Amino acid sequence: MSAAEARRSFLKAGTAAAAGAFAANAVRPAAAQENPRQDPTPAPGAPTDPPGGAQPRGENDVRADYDGFSRYQPSRGNDPDSKWYIGKEVPGFRRGEEGPAPFIAPDVEKLPYTMENGWKVFRLNCTPVRREFLPGYYIDVYGFNGSMPGPTIEATQGDKIRVIVKNDLPEPTSVHWHGLELSVQDDGASHLTQNMIEPGKEYVYELHPHEEGTFFYHSHVAMQETFGMVGWFIIHPRKPFDPPVDRDFGLIFQNFRIDPMTTVVDSWGMDFNWHTINGRSGPYTTPLVCRHGERVRIRIMDFSPIQHHPIHLHGHTFWVTGHEGARVPKTAWIPRNTELIAVAQASTLELIANNPGDWALHCHMTHHMMNHMVQHVGPRLRGQADTERYTANLETRPAVDLNSKALGEVPPGYPQMMQGMKMDPRAMEKVWNRREMKGMRATAPKTIHGLFTALRVLPDDLYRLVMESDEPVEKGAVFAEIVRRFGDYGRYQWAPMMNMNGGMNGGE
Repeated sequence: MSAAEARRSFLKAGTAAAAGAFAANAVRPAAAQENPRQDPTPAPGAPTDPPGGAQPRGENDVRADYDGFSRYQPSRGNDPDSKWYIGKEVPGFRRGEEGPAPFIAPDVEKLPYTMENGWKVFRLNCTPVRREFLPGYYIDVYGFNGSMPGPTIEATQGDKIRVIVKNDLPEPTSVHWHGLELSVQDDGASHLTQNMIEPGKEYVYELHPHEEGTFFYHSHVAMQETFGMVGWFIIHPRKPFDPPVDRDFGLIFQNFRIDPMTTVVDSWGMDFNWHTINGRSGPYTTPLVCRHGERVRIRIMDFSPIQHHPIHLHGHTFWVTGHEGARVPKTAWIPRNTELIAVAQASTLELIANNPGDWALHCHMTHHMMNHMVQHVGPRLRGQADTERYTANLETRPAVDLNSKALGEVPPGYPQMMQGMKMDPRAMEKVWNRREMKGMRATAPKTIHGLFTALRVLPDDLYRLVMESDEPVEKGAVFAEIVRRFGDYGRYQWAPMMNMNGGMNGGE
């Protein structure tokens, strides 16, 4: 039996049995994982992929291979001029006639609406918000309907939209509909086009979007923007974009200045030390999870006060298919693995998730991959360093001998520690209790800081185990299973498990 025949035979047998077998092994006693050499999850025998197989079985089947590009393994295709090159126009499993894939902004709710005489009516309240950036770290910001970012407004091209904005802030405000071509009296530019909405008062905006794409709404008072007042405004096209996607994710990147011992944003501050994606800082950002072989769209918006973000995705090459202005014609799509997004800009990325694993998705600015970073007063310290000779004379800092023998394992004095902040076990439970984290390496939160999340590409049975079952899964079990199927398991090193109770960085 050829490899292709064996694979089709396995697919025919169904993935349910494989999922059940894996689940049964994944829930074994945690003590076994303290020995990294112990093999916890027997492979079910072959990769498990969504339906389709290596060859199409009918005109409606979704193919696995396109002119040298594979939906199921990293590949680039044969011809850069081909429409299949790096999966450029390879469709998802979702059929176009099903309409657009549901838009998902992790950790952000959608704003409901009512239909009134042909109008979609949304109610938006401008409110102070206490947002939990990290477990136990509550920050006082501004937002909408008790959320920062505000809830997502989702509509379809051509809708008649009425938004009733009520100001529950202690100061005047207005709301701008960023990117929409609309009547000037509804633009929301404070003072320029309308009077401010006073505290306790309402203002009604009527919008007739003839365009489609990625838009957003925000306060048009600069300091309120710095306080976080923004939300998605997604307008789906009447005719869904081609090729159809299976996933449509949205991530808002923001920066804040919050001084030590305070919870209020310093809106004048220029040295930003808290970084959030959809109002959460890593590792409290919620990973994006998809099935192996799916077509994935990720919309990323930069609503930082003054800083741009080079957004980098590991393990895949994506196509830049749109910006906040409009969908880009296919002839102008650009393949990238890092996209620079400036303030108030949005970029839309599309890719075929053909490389299983947990992949980093983050801003590449080094200071943006940390949380609550502040300058120390005096010498920058490491906990175990002897700093007496530094503090003896603060007028002149003594030179540091950078000889490795003199430094020992770690350099004294400076630079500052490179491992970030600690969180207690209860906070870590809150990080791990989310479904999207099931089966990731135990040490994953040690690197997911600030503007950092993960794209998880899971074979179908593992996706159902993580996202659709309530089976408990050991830390690292799903990742190890992916390495077993698609990598070199003989070289795999399990993450240390026994020290995690000491906190994210504790016990080492």
